[in-house]
Amino acid sequence: MIRWIIKMLLNGAALLFISKWFASIYVANFTVALWAILILGVVNTLIRPVLMFFTLPLTILTLGLFWFVINAVTFALTAYFIDGFEVGPWPDNIGIVIVAAALMSIFGWLIEMIVGMKKEKR
Repeated sequence: MIRWIIKMLLNGAALLFISKWFASIYVANFTVALWAILILGVVNTLIRPVLMFFTLPLTILTLGLFWFVINAVTFALTAYFIDGFEVGPWPDNIGIVIVAAALMSIFGWLIEMIVGMKKEKR
């Protein structure tokens, strides 16, 4: 449970960090970032598999690059659900949202690698 809380806090900080990099991505405060991370987790759990299933031919055709668009859509959908989290005009901003979503995925992966490590039993 403690690891999950630490991961949430670090992912929230990563989202705030990303919002500082890109002017069109706005996160009001750390509380909004934590809510956004929670909703992003729900969207990635429930909606992303459906999107991946229906876009599988396109993902295969683009050699997996369409995965970045799926990440951007889930990122923007999360912003749609949360007040205080904006991604700018959609779809005019899709390039920035793709990069921001990819960065969020990379930060999430790094956080999982670091915090997710369990102590080895001796």
